[in-house]
This record gives sequence, structure tokens and C-alpha cells, in this order.
Amino acid sequence: QFDPDNTGYISTEKFRSLLQRHGSELDPHKLEVLLALADSNSEGRICYQDFVNLMSNKRSNSFRQAILQGNRRLCSKALLEETGLSLSQRLIRHVAYETLPREIDRKWYYDSYTCCPPPWFMITITIVAFFLYNGVVLDRFVLQVSHPLYLKNALLYHPQLRAQAWRYLTYIFMHAGIEHLGLNVVLQLLVGVPLEMVHGAARISFVYVAGVVAGSLAVSVADMTAPVVGSSGGVYALVSAHLANIVMNWSGMKCQFKLLRMAVALICMSFEFGRAVWLRFHPSAYPPCPHPSFMAHLGGVVVGITLGVIILRNYEQRLQDQTLWWIFLSIYVIFVLFAIFWNIFAYSLLDLKLPPPP
Repeated sequence: QFDPDNTGYISTEKFRSLLQRHGSELDPHKLEVLLALADSNSEGRICYQDFVNLMSNKRSNSFRQAILQGNRRLCSKALLEETGLSLSQRLIRHVAYETLPREIDRKWYYDSYTCCPPPWFMITITIVAFFLYNGVVLDRFVLQVSHPLYLKNALLYHPQLRAQAWRYLTYIFMHAGIEHLGLNVVLQLLVGVPLEMVHGAARISFVYVAGVVAGSLAVSVADMTAPVVGSSGGVYALVSAHLANIVMNWSGMKCQFKLLRMAVALICMSFEFGRAVWLRFHPSAYPPCPHPSFMAHLGGVVVGITLGVIILRNYEQRLQDQTLWWIFLSIYVIFVLFAIFWNIFAYSLLDLKLPPPP
């Protein structure tokens, strides 16, 4: 009816008349973005595909660019000023302000988030991996480094058993005490769950797993005689990426008490890292095998401020189009390959005295 020539476009005048006629039937946030789409179009016509993308909650780079000029109109009434919201709507709005620096992204996320799927990855890793496995299988909720099964467990990374590749990942299921587990769980839930709600399980799980692998490989390169336990590599990757994103977008982040929250996170991370350093050089309960290494923490931080920052900064955009993404991903792959060859050749060439196998 409005495009008799089947060109895929209609004029902005016709588009505005449609909005005036049917605007009351639309969600106010979606109507606001539609008006911004009309305002920002300099060619005087609206693409049907852009309209479909918006109404179906699909987002593309071309659509994002189309509404950038309407950002001033979108920001005329901040999402924070909305009233009469339910508890779940206030929670989604809170998550948006905690993680996203741009008002246009916050409104888009608020309008399109359906909690389907829920943040299953972080919840699964936290509850099932940490508590169910250690509690049911090992009959102990926290397998501590003073426990008789500590070194004989098939999960931790041990330098003598580095050929068993699964240990570079499964070491996260063990912890060096209840305080070690507690701090990691708190940071993981408070930071990881909101990030997964915004960025999705695929991106957040990639950052987490990349931090875990980088942590164990960093130990195998820089602290070659020590075992590794704990999920600090993945947790520190997420937390450091989130904190770096806040610092880089400080003026745009509108979360309440952001300075206090950063200070609390840094204090918790510093306390946990300091404890790991102290434990590493403390006399071992099972000599000659030393206590777990702290290098996994540093590996996670490096992943967080490189790959993690790129992933969190580009909300709902194709990472394949980001030059920095490919640069940091290439550096990460080179490090992984280097660490693999290091593990194959360096241990024999350096003639290290490794602790006996468990």
C-alpha cells in the first residue's frame, strides 16, 4: 500500500504519518527509536528491512549507524527517569546501567531483553561445578590444599601430568580453602551474571574460558614447578574486563557508586591475590610439592584487559568487523602455541627438578 513500486523504501513523511496513527499501539521505547530512525534519515526515505529489524528485535551495524544521528532525541529522556516499573524491569534497567556506557544501548537492551535464555553459563559453573561436584563426588564442599586427596585428584594441574590436557581447564573445580572459593564465587556471580545477561553466554563464556586456559598456561611457562587450583583465571578475566570498560567509558557509565564498587572489587581481588602469593611461598603440607601458583591470576587479568575489553565494548556488534579483536585474538593464539611448544621442549631442556607425580 505504501510502496506500490516495491522498492523496499517509503518516504519519511509516510513513515511519520504511520507512527502518528499507530503510535499508541507501540511500546514507548520502540516508538522512541522509530522516531529517531525517521529523524536521522537524510535521504528522506525509510528502508523496510531496517523497520523489520527493529520490530523483530534484530540489530545490525547498518541499523545502528542509521539511528546514531537520533541519539540526542533518544537521550532526551533517560531510561533512569522511567517510573512505574515492576521489580523485574527495575532489575533489567539496573543491569543496563551497570554494564553499558551509552544511553542508546541501554534503551535497546531494556526494550529487547527477555531473559530467554537466562544467564545459564555463570550459574552452572558456579553451582554445579563448584558445589555439586566437590560436595557429592568428593564428599567435601571445598577440596583444600591440606586435604589428603589434594594431589591425587584428577582435576588439578600438576607439572608432572601436564600431558593430560584436560587439567588445563578442570583445575577450576578445586580451590585452596573455603575463603578462596568464597571470594571467587562472590566476584563471579556479582560481575559475571550481569555481564552474561547483557552480552550473552557465548561471549562471556569465551572470555572466561580464555582466562582459564591463559592462567594454567602462564603457570606452565612462568612457574614451572607448581600445581594450579581455583577459578581465578576466568574470574579475573571477567572482572578486569569489566573494570577496564568502566574506566575507559567513565563519563558514560551512569551506575550508582561506581567508584565505591570499583574500590570494593579491587580490594577483594587484591586480598585474594595477596593470599595466593603468600600461600605459594608458605611451607607446603606435602613436601616436596609446593602450594598452588598465583600466576593464573595474572594470566586472567591480561586476557581481561585485551580480549575481554573488546568483547564488552562492542555491545551487539560483529566482532569480525573489529580490527583490535583480530589483533588481540592473534596475540592470544600465538601465546597458546608458544606455551604448547614450551611445555613440550622447555622442561627437558632446562633440566628442572619437578615435584614427584601424585
